[in-house]
Amino acid sequence: MRVTVVGAGVAGLTTAIELEARGHDVTVVAEKRGDDITSSVAGAVWFPYRAGESPRVLEWAHRTRARLEKLAHDPDAGIDLLTFYECDESEQPPWWAGDVAVERVRAPVAGAPPAWRFRAPRAIPAMHLPWLEAHLRKPIERHKIDALDPIDADVIVVCAGLGARTLARDQGVHGLLGQVIIVEPGTIPLDVSFTDERGPAPIFYSIPRRDAVLLGGLSVPFEGDTPPAPDPAVTARILDQCRAFGWEPGAVIRERTGLRPVRAIPRVERDSIDPRVIHNYGHGGAGYTLAFACAEDVASLIGS
Repeated sequence: MRVTVVGAGVAGLTTAIELEARGHDVTVVAEKRGDDITSSVAGAVWFPYRAGESPRVLEWAHRTRARLEKLAHDPDAGIDLLTFYECDESEQPPWWAGDVAVERVRAPVAGAPPAWRFRAPRAIPAMHLPWLEAHLRKPIERHKIDALDPIDADVIVVCAGLGARTLARDQGVHGLLGQVIIVEPGTIPLDVSFTDERGPAPIFYSIPRRDAVLLGGLSVPFEGDTPPAPDPAVTARILDQCRAFGWEPGAVIRERTGLRPVRAIPRVERDSIDPRVIHNYGHGGAGYTLAFACAEDVASLIGS
């Protein structure tokens, strides 16, 4: 079948690759790609953040985890396995653990907060997105899609993130603003990812790349479609939080903002009105965590 995938983030690219593997003629169409999209700002860790606590999300997460772990053997794919510390006051194993081995420990930071320790994949967007794009059979077509009806294709897959509010007429999708800074490592370990979202303090996370560290964060509702410029006060607060945990960050390399496309649960289904359209959006802060499994489900909906 002739399939048009709308969107060139991690959801769109993995969907296109999965459909091509099953013999479909796929065209990816997007207004933006690469460094200009939300997927490029993501922490890109395996963790179902703001994707909805449901059995379906858990299944997607664990199927995608298996795919990412295989890709970790290819250094060019930009996937590495790291040790994660997720701060949590509860003694109950987290809902997202499933068959992941989690261990109750004290995080190796100042104050030694209680945390769950586990091993999981992390992608480097600046490597993984180009790697995915290089596996497409055709280059991405760059133009804005304002409506689905004019698209000449047998099947249209909507992987448009926040753009689904317009294209899919889905007002259940809303933006969750994030802000990150990329720093030289300083004294921050490059083999450990650490997150603390306990209590009233703003979320903080440290996610290493191979030669730098992404520090966040911010997680607040945002009404617009375009993220604002980075807020210097938020940057200063993130750096202060990092130091409070006992790490001295190196020089700031870059500051970024992005909008997570949050929905009560990601939408992966055929449209009830237009059977040509299949939806794959609303992954919250878990695009990399769910992408491959959601792509597989889209392919199953289309068939051979």
